[in-house]
Amino acid sequence: MIEFMQSVLALIVTISILVTVHEFGHFYVAKKCGVHVERFSVGFGKVLFRLQGKPPNLDEAYATDGARTVSNEPLAGTEYCIAMIPLGGYVKMLDERDTFVADDLLGFAFNRKPLWQRTLIVAAGPLANFILAFFVYWILFVAGVGGVAPILGEPLPGSAAERAGLKAGFEILSVDDKATVTWSEVNLGLFDRLGDTGAIKVIVRPEPGLSNVQTLSLPIARFLAGEDEPRPAAALGLRLMQPVIAPILGEVSAGSPADLGGLKAGDQVVMVDGVAMDAWSDFVSLVQARAGQRVSLRVKRGQSDLYLEVTPAAVVTSDGTIGRIGVALGPQQWPSSMQRLTRAPFYTAWLPALNKTFEMTRFTFESIGKMVQGLVSTSNLSGPITIAKIANQTAGNGLESFLGFIALVSISLGVLNLLPIPMLDGGHLLYFLIEGVTGKPVSEQIQTWGLQIGMVFLVGIMMLAFYNDLLRL
Repeated sequence: MIEFMQSVLALIVTISILVTVHEFGHFYVAKKCGVHVERFSVGFGKVLFRLQGKPPNLDEAYATDGARTVSNEPLAGTEYCIAMIPLGGYVKMLDERDTFVADDLLGFAFNRKPLWQRTLIVAAGPLANFILAFFVYWILFVAGVGGVAPILGEPLPGSAAERAGLKAGFEILSVDDKATVTWSEVNLGLFDRLGDTGAIKVIVRPEPGLSNVQTLSLPIARFLAGEDEPRPAAALGLRLMQPVIAPILGEVSAGSPADLGGLKAGDQVVMVDGVAMDAWSDFVSLVQARAGQRVSLRVKRGQSDLYLEVTPAAVVTSDGTIGRIGVALGPQQWPSSMQRLTRAPFYTAWLPALNKTFEMTRFTFESIGKMVQGLVSTSNLSGPITIAKIANQTAGNGLESFLGFIALVSISLGVLNLLPIPMLDGGHLLYFLIEGVTGKPVSEQIQTWGLQIGMVFLVGIMMLAFYNDLLRL
């Protein structure tokens, strides 16, 4: 229950930050363009808190003919609200399409603004999400972004990696000419090629510290197209060089055999059925081989030794039936030779931050495109349950991890809102593009049809994402 509440809180914090930034983008540019904002709400439904802003200065209002006018019925100030349902938000602007607007207040109406101003106001929301990600990455690069060095272990026998000539000890310097300082950057470069046919170019350094490099090629054909849980590194036979990892438990799933047996996060497994456990891999192998069989554990918790019993659940996989007890590996300290830290001074860190924002934005757009083409499985869509779980995990791993997650989701939100789907910002921008080309606004009837189609489409996407969340559970 505690873990569930933490996940819900992490989701609320994450969504609130991203929605507030997104809506503030619309709000700020609307104000600069002279549009009256009636309400700025974080969340939907019943209002829990409200603050009334100052009324606008009517001396700054202009009628459509450009003549200055003063209203006899002053507008109320912007209402700033926090509502009950924290999964969204909105900015409500004065608009003739929603309500009657007196002639002397038309200068404050969104629909009366020039096309370029309306375009800026709508585009400002997604742009604010990209700007947030940029500033977060800037802060992270100043503080230092850590990761595991992409030094390879022995490739899988018969794999593409082995055939290409990759060997244990090689360090991957780049994938498709994109520098890979850490193993996560290698994975990102490989994920970028999902569904592609051709070859993945990798540049490696055979021995640490030497300047000589080799360029190798990994052939691919519809690389993992349609896979539900693609693992590109494993598919190519690439394995990270692993230090000996102690069997220290991280997350223990509620209601799992481990939880029922009394195991807790932070426990170090010392023995299983009298066999000493020096490495995490040994512990995993033994548990997987004991499906449905009670095993005796000796664990170290703080300064105490405890003796517990656990019965691994039998789980059917493509490789047969294996045992699982519902635990994850705890945080490990990698040796310094396997660690990489990317850091830049404040006045230059904006350059890698800008590049990171651009690369993640490009990757997100291309992933959506491949999903539409069927090259990337729709099972990779995530909904609020997965976001809550990851937000909780990253928050628990420290501020750096949580900020990185915020930046990534902010980019995803910005990209999603730019898709040309009615109801989204991208749908409005599409209408404005048509208006710019034809010289007249898209008819209200067409916009109504588009709204209905967009609603069906978005509800379908949300249901699919929620379904994927439930399958992951």
